[in-house]
Amino acid sequence: MKHFSALLISVTLLLAPKPNATAQQAPASPYRTSFAVDAPITLGMGALGGLGLYLVQQKSGLNDTELAALDKNDVPKFDRFVAGNYSDRAQTVGDLLCYPSLVIAPGLLALNKDVRGHYGQILGLYLQTMATSSAAFTMTVGTVYRYRPFLYGTEGGGDRNSKISTNSFFAGHTAHTATATFFAAKVFHDFHPDSPAEPFVWGAAALVPAAVAYSRMEAGKHFLSDNIVGYAVGATVGIVVPQLHKTAGRRGFSMVPVQGVNVNGYSYGGLLLTKLL
Repeated sequence: MKHFSALLISVTLLLAPKPNATAQQAPASPYRTSFAVDAPITLGMGALGGLGLYLVQQKSGLNDTELAALDKNDVPKFDRFVAGNYSDRAQTVGDLLCYPSLVIAPGLLALNKDVRGHYGQILGLYLQTMATSSAAFTMTVGTVYRYRPFLYGTEGGGDRNSKISTNSFFAGHTAHTATATFFAAKVFHDFHPDSPAEPFVWGAAALVPAAVAYSRMEAGKHFLSDNIVGYAVGATVGIVVPQLHKTAGRRGFSMVPVQGVNVNGYSYGGLLLTKLL
């Protein structure tokens, strides 16, 4: 499923409209960015993500008595079918779907000539987008106690007493994957709003995090509601952050930062990459 989705994105990017052969420069970017504005925002979101990680480290797990008292009938009916699940294989599948997608999704954009002409700017936007998603995730996990589904079964070994067993809400793997894939689809759309390949791009963007969500439920790491929230947060951030940087005069609704630079934008970095707990 991972390779099929990646192939769909690769093919559709390669089939995207190309600049006129007589053009001497890459088409104008649909985004406006400012190092003076966006770099502090990215670093601030990274710092917020770091604070969330600190809060996670302050949490404590359950003792054996508390574990024995857990009852899957206390889980809302909507989520109860996941309670007790546990699978190392599903955990591995989820990791193999999630972590590579964080690099592959923005990397595939470089295959498109129009996007490649502004790739420094796109990477800057991606860093800010992922920093925002990470901050939302770690701050939530660091302040919300929800027991993972596998605790309602008998498997899990030493992880049953670990503080990470309280990190079920919301699903970080799903959220980060959705952020990456929907960001890539949004950027493709903004550069090529009339491309016939759009249904395939958006379809692949939706499919990959959905597969991650399924694997996380099979692994007993997250309930269905955790994944729904994670999916919604990731997809929203992946779309909204680029949208907030759209320049005036483009098709559709746009919002422009208070400060801006020339249409080619700037390349910048700075993001605290957090471990998906």
